[in-house]
Amino acid sequence: MSVSRRSLAEFIGTLWLVLGGCGSAVLAAAFPKVGIGLLGVALAFGLTVLTMAFAIGHISGCHLNPAVTVGLWAGKRFPGKDVIPYIIAQVLGAIAGAGILYVIASGQAGFSVAGGFASNGYGEHSPGGYSLLACLVTEVVMTFMFLMIILGSTDKLAPAGFAGIPIGLGLTLIHLISIPVTNTSVNPARSTGPALFVGGWATSQLWLFWVAPIVGALLAGLIYTALAGKDKTA
Repeated sequence: MSVSRRSLAEFIGTLWLVLGGCGSAVLAAAFPKVGIGLLGVALAFGLTVLTMAFAIGHISGCHLNPAVTVGLWAGKRFPGKDVIPYIIAQVLGAIAGAGILYVIASGQAGFSVAGGFASNGYGEHSPGGYSLLACLVTEVVMTFMFLMIILGSTDKLAPAGFAGIPIGLGLTLIHLISIPVTNTSVNPARSTGPALFVGGWATSQLWLFWVAPIVGALLAGLIYTALAGKDKTA
């Protein structure tokens, strides 16, 4: 299948991830009386990946995340020539998803992106006031574990056809752990979309949510390949 068709699938899937995950945080997390809270937001992010895994996994592999693409490349699962087209599609999809969310959210009187618009942050912009170091470690480790789950569940020796379930549940668990720390990124595209609408502090702190996930993904790709052996990872 052509890289353009696969990239379009990545655009649509990442749009859904941002609209579904960040949308749950912006629109539903604290909705009067029936807000879904942290648990609901964590589940929403997991469900976006789970649903897209079955919708577009057979088309593009359902990366939805530059860190996943880089980690799969490092793990010798993805060709280097397709990394940039995938990342471009993912970032554009995230921006489109954030744009749709902005149009919906701004339809309510009094809405303002000053509330954060589900952006990721550290220091005073961390939901729990966590330091830069704490947020850096969190994002590296959580992305590392996410890629280990992805690489393991999509290994040719793993049961076929079920990878979306552990990957979706893994992302849910990651959010349950790290929403209070960074608002959970583990995905540079997911971080970029909302940050561009908030501007200011959100864009100035965006570097962390590119660097840390990419580092964690690279480490996972290299370590999983070493653990599983070259003949067992494809």
